[in-house]
Amino acid sequence: MAQEQKGTASKSAVVKKLKATKAASVYQKQWFFGMKERVEREGGDFAVLNADVPMEIFRAMDIPFVVNQWWAAICGAKRMTRKYFGLMQENGYRPDLNSYDAQALAESFDPDDKKVDADGNPMGPWGGLPTPTISITRLTGDVQSKIFGLLAENYGADLYVIENTIARTTPLNWYELAADRWEEMYDKDRLDLAVEELKELIRWLEMKTGKMMDINKLEYVMNLINEQEGYYKKTRDLIASCHPVPVTVVDTINAVMQAQWQRGTEWAVEHAKSLYEEVKALADAGVAAVPNEKLRLMWIGRGMWQDFAFYQRFEEKYGAVFMWSMYLAMGADAYIRNNVEEDPLRALAARFIGMEDFLHMPPWNSSWFIQQAQQNDIDGVVYMIPDNDIQAVEGSYFIKKALEDAGIPVLAFHGDPVNPRKWNAETMTSLVDEFIETRVIPAHEKKER
Repeated sequence: MAQEQKGTASKSAVVKKLKATKAASVYQKQWFFGMKERVEREGGDFAVLNADVPMEIFRAMDIPFVVNQWWAAICGAKRMTRKYFGLMQENGYRPDLNSYDAQALAESFDPDDKKVDADGNPMGPWGGLPTPTISITRLTGDVQSKIFGLLAENYGADLYVIENTIARTTPLNWYELAADRWEEMYDKDRLDLAVEELKELIRWLEMKTGKMMDINKLEYVMNLINEQEGYYKKTRDLIASCHPVPVTVVDTINAVMQAQWQRGTEWAVEHAKSLYEEVKALADAGVAAVPNEKLRLMWIGRGMWQDFAFYQRFEEKYGAVFMWSMYLAMGADAYIRNNVEEDPLRALAARFIGMEDFLHMPPWNSSWFIQQAQQNDIDGVVYMIPDNDIQAVEGSYFIKKALEDAGIPVLAFHGDPVNPRKWNAETMTSLVDEFIETRVIPAHEKKER
């Protein structure tokens, strides 16, 4: 539905208000350059991981890594994706092949990735990735293993693939079970297999890198993550309770998403705490992110990295605020696993094996979306469906139907968070304008009566 962007809608500059959001961006860039310098200086291993690979293992073993989807967001924000899609096509691949997952692969075809221009500016995003020696994914999409296999081949890295399993039982209230009752949430044999997969991964990494796993370090990492996600839960619930809301997704997506890739560090805990304290101070002072707030909108889908200003284009005209995204809410509900000390590996298995269910598998995700929409007093949902990633199609028909059956209007459209050929700011702004005027406002007025 969305066409290639040829212009920009009004209000094209995104406005970020929180100190925590800016701090996360600054830290992430400093961390990346520090990590890159370390890898290049020491000549050690460097891993590219898919987002659903248990990065906690790498944190505990002190193996430098980058998460593939985070890097795709950086490529999108740096406007590299148009070039990368061209490189994919030049090398015989579909230019839109799992665009969000294939940016690191596309970068591996770029002869200019490590070069600088005439002004001394890096030609690749942040000067390009360090050369990976490890490429790891899970079998959670039809082409994931192929993308990571090609990535490994192009860089001369080793490929490791982790099995993915499917649930036989579906607790609709998984978000109430995840933190403390996760043994009830999953089939026992599914958890058992995931633990064995983790042990095999650790053995492989020990042989590959020469570094040994310290189970006490893993327990420490897991508890840091619990503390970090606990602050996200407090922040999420605080925002939901505020009328009007003190912050929008423009701040929370960036603040949370960047810190999630640093989870398991003391910095990430302190940052999550600072985010909560900043939002609470705004709420206590009665600050409104959108002073004329009338309508509360939910965004389902990945962040619109190439056009974050999109979320703010409806505030002044309609008093419509995008105040919910999966990033903060998933942090609140999906990551916390208490009683880690009893078995850190089993707690970690319980964290990562369900992530695709929570996000992409009805009725796991649809029941959660409804609960979250009700908790946040949502008036309408804008749902971006990726059309070239089978993993993330998410049962879109069932999600839309479940929300609308619950009385919540849904605008569902196909788009791409990083591909400029599939995003037209003017077209999409007009589409949401029409949705607000014809469906959200009437439904809100009916609810108010």
